[in-house]
Amino acid sequence: MSKKKSITYKDSGVDIEAGEEMVNSIKGVVRETHNASVLTDIGGFGGFFRPDLANFDDPVFVSSVDGVGTKLIVAFKTERYDTVGQDLVNHCVNDIAVCGAQPLFFLDYFSTGKLKQNVGYDVVKGFSKACKENGVALIGGETAEMPDIYSEGEFDLAGTIVGIVDRDEIINGKNIQKGDLLLGFESSGLHTNGYSLARKVLFSEYDVSDHVEQLGTTVGDAMLSVHRSYLSLISELKGIDEVNGFSHITGGGIVGNTKRILPEGRSLDIDWDSWDRPAIFKLIQELGNVPEDDMRATFNLGIGLIAVVDPEAADEVRDWAEKNDESIYELGTVK
Repeated sequence: MSKKKSITYKDSGVDIEAGEEMVNSIKGVVRETHNASVLTDIGGFGGFFRPDLANFDDPVFVSSVDGVGTKLIVAFKTERYDTVGQDLVNHCVNDIAVCGAQPLFFLDYFSTGKLKQNVGYDVVKGFSKACKENGVALIGGETAEMPDIYSEGEFDLAGTIVGIVDRDEIINGKNIQKGDLLLGFESSGLHTNGYSLARKVLFSEYDVSDHVEQLGTTVGDAMLSVHRSYLSLISELKGIDEVNGFSHITGGGIVGNTKRILPEGRSLDIDWDSWDRPAIFKLIQELGNVPEDDMRATFNLGIGLIAVVDPEAADEVRDWAEKNDESIYELGTVK
């Protein structure tokens, strides 16, 4: 009877040594995000973070979790992996910043079929870059090889952000009144939503490397434009009296997201012609003959953040925007 061949974990598609090498390769860029509140290095069972609560009377922790969606497929096609990590961090930061929170730390989940060191490093480098820009510590994560789940070259990302806000400074829209103005701030493109529709339309006509005059760049570069962080903008504007709420425009569009912060009985009156939509949205609608209702419900249409502001405070917000070279649009009112 012949001896049975041994089957190792590596034979099944999971390389433990590759995972360890990955952790060692990213330690430097991860440590760059650490501050005095971080008590552990990466690689342990848990990340330890000791927040400074000296300036808080009644601190409340705020958390959010998200992914990048099918924007990852654009990264696969272009073989550019350094932007999607930034997208994920900035998206998560925005989601808690609109609640009034200051982000503290971030954790990531990176899962793939077969771990490629250069890909993993570029993704984590993106996490680190955005964390540093937002003053956030990257204190831990998980890298998983799952060859039976993902095809060659594919991976998925998820991230969790934790922040803090004084209970009296939580922004939840409770002070929004009829007649408040909707002041919109520009997005940097598609951000991280609507990519299933965008890909179906754009990739039916173009390859990622095609330069499109209407876009002023390649299709891939336009689609990989990094999701903008609004943390610094929100941090400034929330100090202005009568700025009553913020809406991060993600999946569901302007109406779907802004109505989440409206008090019961309130609705939106939006002038959809009050700003000029960026070229990529016009191109998607024209090429795909996409109905206007679908465009509004799927994309941010060039507006990534909305501040809901009492009319008496609007001039102060506009003055701040002008001094900081920030484009601002009056989109409509609360009714």
